Amino acid sequence: MRLSIAILAAVLASHPLMAAESWGLPNEEAATFSAKVVDMQCALTGDCPKDCGDGRRQLGFLTGDGKLILAMKNADPFAGASRDLLPFCGQTVTADGLFATNEGVRVFALQRIKPAKGQWIAANGFVRAWAKTNKVAADGEQAAEWFRHDPTVAALIAIGGKLGLGPDAPPKE
Repeated sequence: MRLSIAILAAVLASHPLMAAESWGLPNEEAATFSAKVVDMQCALTGDCPKDCGDGRRQLGFLTGDGKLILAMKNADPFAGASRDLLPFCGQTVTADGLFATNEGVRVFALQRIKPAKGQWIAANGFVRAWAKTNKVAADGEQAAEWFRHDPTVAALIAIGGKLGLGPDAPPKE
């Protein structure tokens, strides 16, 4: 009996308890894979600043067989996956999420990350960082709809209007 419990515990510890959550993306496909976190521009052009561009570059994955996987935003609207991947720059991690294809481009919607010797981490680092910067609760209403409460977004809307066509642009009918 003890051996069965130990085997079950080992299996549960080595696999995620739940697979990626469906987001209704075009052609979505749940996936879990191991790959190295890389600066995409560096991988494509050889322009490689230290620390994967220190948060100013799009990050993604390089698989063991040499395939580049573009990591896109997580469940938070308009929030990129780079904030979640940056602490793992140059490291091999296990990623959990959804592959999707839209307009011929295949991307990976990151949902969770597991470092080589660690636990699963939800890919919501952008919201946690935004909440800390704006001194609000990470699990509160303002953080959940950060784009409605962000001072930078508000300033851009004041300059360009909600559609980026100028503050006085008439709505399109």
